[in-house]
Amino acid sequence: QVQLVESGGGLVQPGGSLTLSCAASVSIKSFVLTGWYRQAPGKQRELVATINRESNTNYGDSVKGRFAISRDNAKNTMYLQMSALKPEDTAVYYCNAISVYGHSDWGQGTQVTVSS
Repeated sequence: QVQLVESGGGLVQPGGSLTLSCAASVSIKSFVLTGWYRQAPGKQRELVATINRESNTNYGDSVKGRFAISRDNAKNTMYLQMSALKPEDTAVYYCNAISVYGHSDWGQGTQVTVSS
């Protein structure tokens, strides 16, 4: 069973930066696609960013140019570097991983709050 554990969330002021990490219990080389999603209160979960095994990336329109996704295969960890944060970025952030068999796993989520 795959376990994904997010960390790095917290309270940050508007315009600030934060880096989220997602540690996997297995080799992330086995995942064809990994990504970050977020869910704000009263809203549906939305795509933030994805990265595949070839390191091709995809970003949600609202975070393009501000967020950067990466993965470190040696550490079995995925990252989301967030900068120029806005209050509307406030949400619970989840990491996701999809295996070669199409199985999808989720982390437990980490809260990010952007507020002055």
